[in-house]
Amino acid sequence: MSQFLELFDVTIIGGGPTGLYTAFYSGMRELKTKLIEAQDELGGRILTYPEKMIWDVGGITPVRGEKLIDQLVQQAHTFEPTIVLGQRIQHCERQEDGNFLLTTEDGDQHLTRTVILAIGYGARKPAKLEIEGADRFEVTNLHYTVQQLDGFRGKRVLISGGGDAAVDWAVELEPIAASVTIVHRRGEFGGHERTVSQMKQSSVAILTPYTVEALHSQDGTMIDTVTVAHSATGEQQKLEVDAVVVSHGMRCDYGSIRHWGLNMNEWNMQVDDQMVTNIPGIYAAGDFVTYPNKVELIAGTFTSGILALNSAKRYMEPEAPYMAYVSSHNDRFKEKNRALGVVEEEA
Repeated sequence: MSQFLELFDVTIIGGGPTGLYTAFYSGMRELKTKLIEAQDELGGRILTYPEKMIWDVGGITPVRGEKLIDQLVQQAHTFEPTIVLGQRIQHCERQEDGNFLLTTEDGDQHLTRTVILAIGYGARKPAKLEIEGADRFEVTNLHYTVQQLDGFRGKRVLISGGGDAAVDWAVELEPIAASVTIVHRRGEFGGHERTVSQMKQSSVAILTPYTVEALHSQDGTMIDTVTVAHSATGEQQKLEVDAVVVSHGMRCDYGSIRHWGLNMNEWNMQVDDQMVTNIPGIYAAGDFVTYPNKVELIAGTFTSGILALNSAKRYMEPEAPYMAYVSSHNDRFKEKNRALGVVEEEA
C-alpha cells in the first residue's frame, strides 16, 4: 500500500510551538513537509493558557498565548506544508527502501523519508486534586486551567500549586480578582524568578508549606470553603472561596511511541546536541527531549527544532549546507518580499 502514498521529505509529529516553527524552517530548507497534530487544533501546550501573557519570545513584545499561536500558525503556513489535524500516530515502520510508514490509530497512513518528534509531553492530562468527590465540582468552580481571565473577575480565588503555571495565574488574576491566595506544599516556588518576585510583591496571599485538605459546599454544587493544612505541623485553617484553581502539573502519556525502539526515560528522551535519536532518520525536539545546556524557554524549543531539521536535511543530503541561509539572503523569500511590496536593492 505504501507505494501509492505521497512521499514527504520530513514529517513533523506535533503541532505546538516547536512543530510549527520547525515546519516553517523546513520550508526554508526546501523540503517537502507534513505536520501531523493529534488534537483538532494547533498550538500544543499554549492552548491550556490562551490568556496568559508571554514575555520571553525574542523580538515580540508581551503577547497573549492565543495571539502567539495565531502568529506561529501563520508563519508555519509560509511555505505551504501539508497539515493534518486529529490524527494520533500509533506505529512507525521502516520500509525496505529506508522510508518510514506512519500509521494512525484509525488506520490512516503517511509515508516519509524522515521524522521529527515534537510531541512535548505527549497526551497531557492535568494531575487531579486527590480528594474524594472533588470531581463533582469540575462543572462549576473547580478549575484545572485558566481559559478566560475575566471569568474570575471580582472573585475570591484560591490557587493550589507552585510551578510556572500556578505563579503565572496568580500574577495574572491578582489585578482583577477580589483576592488571590496561593497554596503550595513546599516553601519555595518553582516558577521563573522574576514572576515569583512579582507575585511576592503583589497582594497575593501566600501560604507555604500548605496543602488543600478538603473542599466544602453548602449546596453540594459549588465550593464555598476550603480547608488547608500546614505540611509540617498539620495545623488547619478554613478559607472562604468563590473559585479554586488546581495546578499540580501534568500527567504525561506518550502512548505507543514508547514501543518504537527509542531510548526514552519516564519523562522525555535523551538526544545529542544535534537532536539525533538512536534511530537513524528520526529526530526529536522541544519539551520532549533533554540534552546538555538545554534552554527551558520557547526560544530554546525553536532552536532545537532548527537543529533537528538540519540533521534531517543532512541525513537525506549529506553534502547539504549545515544550515539555511538567513531570510535576507535566502532566495525562497525574494518572491514573498515582492508580494509584500518590498523593493530589494541589488547587491
